[in-house]
Amino acid sequence: MLKRFWIKRIFISTSALFAILLLYIIPSTDELDLTSNLNQELLYVDNEVQTHEIFLLDSYNYLARTKVVISETEIEKKATELINILITDGSGESKVPNGFKSVLPSEAKLLSIEYNDGVLKVNFSKELLDVSEKYEEKVIESLVYTLTSIDGVDNIIIYIEGEILNKLPQTGINLPSTLNRKYGINKQYDISSTNNICNVTVYYLNKYNDETYYVPVTKYMNDDREKVKIIIEELTSSSVYNSNLMSYLNSNTKLLAANETVDKLDLNFNSYIFNSHDEKDILEEVIYTIGLSIRDNYDVKEVNIFVEDEEIVKSVLKTIE
Repeated sequence: MLKRFWIKRIFISTSALFAILLLYIIPSTDELDLTSNLNQELLYVDNEVQTHEIFLLDSYNYLARTKVVISETEIEKKATELINILITDGSGESKVPNGFKSVLPSEAKLLSIEYNDGVLKVNFSKELLDVSEKYEEKVIESLVYTLTSIDGVDNIIIYIEGEILNKLPQTGINLPSTLNRKYGINKQYDISSTNNICNVTVYYLNKYNDETYYVPVTKYMNDDREKVKIIIEELTSSSVYNSNLMSYLNSNTKLLAANETVDKLDLNFNSYIFNSHDEKDILEEVIYTIGLSIRDNYDVKEVNIFVEDEEIVKSVLKTIE
């Protein structure tokens, strides 16, 4: 009887070891399903939705930076897709986010588009200019800022039925034949003389419901300081709240130093830039308003933020892409 007991124990042990061996050799159905799910997840990541910067009118009649879903990747096709969103009641109307509207007139037609060596040439029908005097320049600003947000596009040339647009018929404003972000957007003027006139584009915040978005304002003023100093002073000024625009940059924030080298700008602040001093945390909205403003005023590829000589945020421009 004892002998049968040990034989039974040996048999059970051997069977258990064999079962464990099979688990290592033959993958289970669950493991195969897990691999399948992983492949599906990787496929989903590869087909992630692509969004792109676009400048549309908000409820305060500012041209604002927001994002839309697009499908094209090649420059001319991407530009065409964005223009169709900018046209009121155009084929891309459904992509316009809530709280915003297109500024190009519905009758406008894109006749042709051509890209070469950083320059995008866009040819429209004459209906592009069938807008009121109030919105005529906003049409140009919206096109310039949206199309130059495409990687590789530095300048645009606007044609009306084959002729370069050099003058706006309603306002009489003369346009340079080649346009870029130096042209400005949502322009404001505070000029008392013809001396030391500069223009600086500063990005502020606004909200629609609970969604935050960014509004660029190009300010013309008598000031011969470095533009970065003007940017920080404007963002720390309480007067900005009087125009439905906001800045989350603490009014006690001071720019201690700015060091520009090839393709790089290092900014050194006092500790008031922190949202939480203990955690050395800077609000994303602060990083974005500074970074977007620098991007539009300086030809640099990298902006680094220091606080009292300690690097806190590296490569701000990559963060906001």
